[in-house]
Amino acid sequence: YTLSPVNSTLEDLWRVSYEGINRANYLTQYKDKNKAGEVVNFNGKDALYGEITFLRAYYYFTLVKMWGDVPLFTERRLGLEDLKGLPRSPKAAVYAQIEADLSAAVAALPVIQTQKGRVTKYAAQALLGKVYLYENKFSEAAAILEPVIASNAYSLVPDYASMYLAAGENGPESVFEIQYTNGSPYYNWGGATRGQGNYAVQQNGIRGINGSGAMPYAAGWSSNLPTQELAAAYSAGDQRKAITTFDIEAYKAAHPEYGISYQVAPYKNTGLYNGKYLPRKGETSGQVELNYLNNFRVLRYSEVLLMAAEAINRGGGDNAKAQGYLNLVRARAFGDNLHQVTASGDALKQAIWDERRLELAMEGDRFFDLVRTGQAASKLSGFQTGKHELFPIPQEEINVSGITQNPGY
Repeated sequence: YTLSPVNSTLEDLWRVSYEGINRANYLTQYKDKNKAGEVVNFNGKDALYGEITFLRAYYYFTLVKMWGDVPLFTERRLGLEDLKGLPRSPKAAVYAQIEADLSAAVAALPVIQTQKGRVTKYAAQALLGKVYLYENKFSEAAAILEPVIASNAYSLVPDYASMYLAAGENGPESVFEIQYTNGSPYYNWGGATRGQGNYAVQQNGIRGINGSGAMPYAAGWSSNLPTQELAAAYSAGDQRKAITTFDIEAYKAAHPEYGISYQVAPYKNTGLYNGKYLPRKGETSGQVELNYLNNFRVLRYSEVLLMAAEAINRGGGDNAKAQGYLNLVRARAFGDNLHQVTASGDALKQAIWDERRLELAMEGDRFFDLVRTGQAASKLSGFQTGKHELFPIPQEEINVSGITQNPGY
């Protein structure tokens, strides 16, 4: 792959992350007194600010994973003029702020929210556990993830595919989801934060797909395609394969009554599609292409189990406990207890990493997992050590602020 600093997708990710940070800072700036100097107090204030600090941590975690050292500010909302000369802060300082924000969120948030989709204490603990894994703080990760598991607040959904349907949103496996709705009429391709719908669904869809009224799928743009290599990594009987690497030709052959036609993906055709987020008829309105209501699953209970297993294994903890958490995920995948992992040490570590690939495929974790675990150079063709661990900072941001570019770009 080739990445350039002139890239609208990278620019969007950088911009929307800092827009979220700016909003969080603005709310925090006036947490106790408003602009007029009046005291601010209301029921649920602490929990609300727990959500705000969680989101700021989430945005900074996105930034530090992608770009490493990034501008760090928390005291107030910044304007365009403030960005000029704003330096990049060391990655360690950014992670320290993320930890502080998530620790504050854990202390402030309730374990149950009355409104679905709101951040809970368990979501903050799960994200903090993930952050600790990225920092190789394994004992801390294991300690913060254990209460999430011990709470019995979550369970694995027996039918893996069902949790990605709109009807499966905020289900028993959901720890944190980005909530979407199709009710907003305004959106455009350049407005990633202007609408309320999920336009990633449109990108995942099968280009030009058509068929009878009973055929459930709507057309998309054939982006984000799974590879045949990923499909081959699933063992026989693994229910995750069919949805994660959706085979359109196999589906077409199985349903001749639908009269399916479609266009071959013009960019990199693999014959496979990300079935977790395919656009479906009836799930969009308003700005039709860009307004799908399907939530994005950010943290699932299966990932909590796999993160805890990794933290225990790499921290020198209870081998049987790490195996147990891993095997819960595998038992759901196969619908039986015949595929358990009995390895220990480094072999167990690799088994956990491999399971993350299969369980979380097409959900945005694989590249970052390979980088944080030191596997990227051996797994990714063309990967240049010392360069490709990080993405190029968008050129427009460099032009505005004068910050330095990442090495190699």
